Order: sequence, then structure tokens, then C-alpha cells
Amino acid sequence: MLSKNTVKFIKSLHQKKFRRQEQAFFVEGAKNVTELLRSDYTCTHLLYTDKFAASWPDMVAGFSGDKVNVLPTVLKSLGTFSSNDQAMALAISKPNLPIQVVPGELVLALDDIRDPGNLGTIIRIADWYGIKKMLLSPETADLYNPKVVHASMGSFTRLEFEYVALSEKLQEVGVPVFGAFLEGLSIHAHQGQADGILLMGNESHGISSELEKLVSQKLTIPAFGGAESLNVAVATAVLCDHLRRLRR
Repeated sequence: MLSKNTVKFIKSLHQKKFRRQEQAFFVEGAKNVTELLRSDYTCTHLLYTDKFAASWPDMVAGFSGDKVNVLPTVLKSLGTFSSNDQAMALAISKPNLPIQVVPGELVLALDDIRDPGNLGTIIRIADWYGIKKMLLSPETADLYNPKVVHASMGSFTRLEFEYVALSEKLQEVGVPVFGAFLEGLSIHAHQGQADGILLMGNESHGISSELEKLVSQKLTIPAFGGAESLNVAVATAVLCDHLRRLRR
């Protein structure tokens, strides 16, 4: 039986201030929940339907936290996605620990990426290209926002994240910084160095002037049509692909 306190707790986690206060968040849908349960996150609650139990019987049986069999209508009333008819899990947020950036790897840094859907998609892209670490400016969307978690499709469980003042961090790490700029060097002409930090800027304003000074190499994706710009997640994918090919 799902208690009223648990219902109240889950609903409070829709808000950023309570996620931070409680150091907890929720995940919805079979894909994201199974990814979460396989990860090193500590999960405290599992709400599941008969459909989920039939597909993942061992996962349900092996869950050691509080678990409750519920109807799909309950999941829909508690979460943010009306299509969720399988599962919801609650987990403890990871602490915001410093990330060590070492030579020879590619790290993604995001400057003021506020749209949760874009952040979640970028996390999924980073995971696709084998990027394991992300640096996030304090203004960037909350990692545990339900829309971020959902858009990442479980990829958030495989990366390390640090919310940090990027100006200080980029000066501290001592590795090359690639930045996305309309006036940068075409990726078709760029060769050689491909390790370091890839910095992506705000959807509307790009990389801040403060961080622009710290960019070692400005890069651009050449346009062949009439569109004024690319979505930041799409641009991130193109640049990640370019740098990954150079690192082979």
C-alpha cells in the first residue's frame, strides 16, 4: 500500500528546492528505471505495475528498498509523463564532487544550458560518444529535473557531473578548450588536437564573453542552407562526432 507520506514526498520532488533539500529525485518509465536500478545510485523506493513485473521479475524480486505494486493510473498521477504505465523509482542524489580532468580525455562543459530537454539530450549524446565527465555552470538546468532525466534515457547514470564556476575550472585544469562559435574554424578544416574540454554555450546567447577568453580553439559547423543556427544539442552531437573521429 502506498502511504500518504510517500505520495506527498514524491510530489514534492517535482520542485527543484525540495530535490535539493531532500537530496532525492525520481525516475519514470521502464527504460530509465531499469537503467537506474543497474547503476551505482542508491534507490530507496520502487513503484511498479504488473506489466513491469512481468517484464523484469528478477529486478523487482531483487530490489531491497520499499517496493509497491501500483496501477498505471497511480504512476501517471504522481509523475510528469502520462505515458508511463510501468514504473517509478526514487533515488538519492549524488554529491557535487570535484571532477578531475586529465590529459588524453574529452570532457564536455556546458555554459548556461537552461532547457531541461536540451540538457538531457546532450547527456545522452555524451554517453553515445563515450564522454564520461561533464562540467555544468551553476545556471545550467538541474540534472535531476524529471525532464532532464527522461530525455537522457538512462545515460545520466553513466557520467560524472560537477556544477562549478566554469571560469575558475577551465583555468585550473590546464587542458585545451574547444568552443562552439559561428566565427570559429570550420570543423572540416580542423585537424590534430582533439583532447581536452568541449565548451557549449547558451541556446540564445552562446558562450559568455568571460569564458570566450579561455577558449583555445574556436570551432564552427559550416552551414550549407538557410537556417540561422542549430539547436545546441544537435551542434553538440556534430562537434562530439568530429572530435571523436580525430581521437581514433
